[in-house]
Amino acid sequence: MSKTLLEMRDITKVFPGVIALSHVNLDITEGEIHALVGENGAGKSTLMNVLSGIYQFGTYEGDIIYDGKVCEFHRIRDSESQGISIIHQELALVPYLSIGENMFLGNEIAKHTLIDWDKTYAKADELLKMVGLKESSRTLIKDISVGKQQLVEIAKALSKNVRLLILDEPTASLNETDSRKLLDLLLGFKRNGMTSIIISHKINEVSYVSDRITILRDGAVIKTLEKNNGGSFSEDEIIKSMVGRSLTDRFPKREPHIGEVCFETKHWTAFHPIYQGRKICDDINITIRRGEVVGISGLMGAGRTEFAMSVFGKSYGTNISGSLFLNGKEVVLNSVKDAIEHHLAYVTEDRKGNGLILSNPIRENTTLSKLEKVSSHEVLDTDLEQKYAVEYTEKLSTKCSSVSQLVSNLSGGNQQKILLSKWMFADPDVLILDEPTRGIDVGAKYEIYCIINGLVAEGKSVLMISSEMPEILGMCDRIYVMNEGKIVGEFPRETASQEAIMFAIMKSGKGE
Repeated sequence: MSKTLLEMRDITKVFPGVIALSHVNLDITEGEIHALVGENGAGKSTLMNVLSGIYQFGTYEGDIIYDGKVCEFHRIRDSESQGISIIHQELALVPYLSIGENMFLGNEIAKHTLIDWDKTYAKADELLKMVGLKESSRTLIKDISVGKQQLVEIAKALSKNVRLLILDEPTASLNETDSRKLLDLLLGFKRNGMTSIIISHKINEVSYVSDRITILRDGAVIKTLEKNNGGSFSEDEIIKSMVGRSLTDRFPKREPHIGEVCFETKHWTAFHPIYQGRKICDDINITIRRGEVVGISGLMGAGRTEFAMSVFGKSYGTNISGSLFLNGKEVVLNSVKDAIEHHLAYVTEDRKGNGLILSNPIRENTTLSKLEKVSSHEVLDTDLEQKYAVEYTEKLSTKCSSVSQLVSNLSGGNQQKILLSKWMFADPDVLILDEPTRGIDVGAKYEIYCIINGLVAEGKSVLMISSEMPEILGMCDRIYVMNEGKIVGEFPRETASQEAIMFAIMKSGKGE
């Protein structure tokens, strides 16, 4: 019989005005991969922060029993000393340090207070080989992809003799190929006896990699599922337990009412801002009609975000050429201010870094895109700001204590609603949505989809960029396929499929 490595008993964690965890019980068997799933705000990350010592002993109720002993972790180093290592969704790497320096930061290999760099880099190279990363440990973090940075974080955890590895949304920023490589790596660790806990919203991935799945909702454990006789889980049961209801259709129905062309690019070309001569957009011609959801599909690095940002007031790229038409008239948008004034909005994929001011309240974030609507003679009308913020939180069903609540204290799904509110407040005719459901759960995704459908029902137009093919296929009236900075295919909803999209990518070039 397998040994129980970890027990968390009656864990209760309270923040001001919010019960984040309520008498949560969790047990982890040695050598298993155990998934935690639930909607944003369900308590998954909070529970793991308790376990790792981020929320130190004394700030919560209940017991942590690890390897048969009751533990009191006052800081992360306490849990790491017991072989517990956590990797957060936002990677904690220093861009201008090398891979090796990052891996042993705070855990330096030293002799007589001097760092032994030869041993540091030799050990780092050895660990990189273990995670399948073919990079020199002397390479700077800024020069490798997000997928490779995720592997560096895992190698860093291995350097601390990890027994229990916790990964919070490890594939949120990865494409399907890199995601599968990471999951297979975890399965390889399992075969060598390592125990893992994975937090993820991607049900297909946790079903592939996990031995058991524990579902949390509103800070409480709903149930723990084990694989059935066929070695799989019921996705419908997982979703119903997560959201408290069945989602018979992941994508809400919409009857399209498509009008005239309101957005068009002709021969749109842009170059990389640093690497001269490298095209990031190459002769792109697309159209969007009023009331239409148009998707751009493609692999990571295809140039989708670069295209969106170059169109949005030339906020990315250099030597930008080509023509942009809004409502049939050619326009030149040389700044973000120009784009907003011409009723064009861009909802960034990076809501925490570029989309929202996390340390500010909801009401201030909501009106950021068009402050002139809540000011007179450059003096802010705080009452009017409050009024609009309340209106949009009600319209989008944003869960918050009040519009004075800091955005940093909201779940990912509710942060995404605030980001949408911010750009809806600017009265756009065309919204470019870049990965609008990244890092949010299945229930919150459905709500975002309903908001998108509501926007096009009002006659607005949406350009959706997404790495999730089911989302593109389920939401879009028409789909462009992009690869290596070029449009390599176009499909109406009726003929679009994952196979057709991938064929267009593979036929056009390297497909990687």
